[in-house]
Amino acid sequence: MAFTLEIGETAPPFTLPATDGHTCSLTDFDSFDTLVIFFTCNHCPYVIGSDEVTRATVKKFAPRGVKFVGINANSENTYEADSFENMVKRMETHQFPWLYLYDKSQEVAWAYGALRTPHFYVFDKNRRLIYTGRAVDSPRDASKITVNDLERALEEQLAGKPVSVPVTNPIGCNVKWEGKDAHWMPAEACDLVF
Repeated sequence: MAFTLEIGETAPPFTLPATDGHTCSLTDFDSFDTLVIFFTCNHCPYVIGSDEVTRATVKKFAPRGVKFVGINANSENTYEADSFENMVKRMETHQFPWLYLYDKSQEVAWAYGALRTPHFYVFDKNRRLIYTGRAVDSPRDASKITVNDLERALEEQLAGKPVSVPVTNPIGCNVKWEGKDAHWMPAEACDLVF
């Protein structure tokens, strides 16, 4: 069995605290035909470098019924900047147009098989995975982006077409697992595309 959720698999359920003071569960998004869940954090240069690209994608697709939910699963003991308190501050400062949830136990990141920050997952109405991987091909330096895989997948989904490239390798820092070296990845974790 693959470490990362595979195309066609169902979104694992979760209930996590959000920076807005609410607690959110997967079922809270049942009214949305398309759901984007992405694993992100506060400190990663690949996240920071592509935040405004992600903001533009959200602004483009949210009016078309797509919900975006960011989840931070990084250990605050590895990077204090990734603490929940700093998540709240970051959202207050940047006013990102997505929900930002905290996976302190890292159980959700493990269930989804999150590899890097950022790592995107797109689910259809039945919460079957239709795309996983990167958003863009140059998240650290937005000036060098030539491909937006996330937007292509969303355009195809909303047009009722199959996603033409359903899997790409996420580009970013690895998830910071509790009690592990900052560069550790699970033995079963691997690139999604060879």
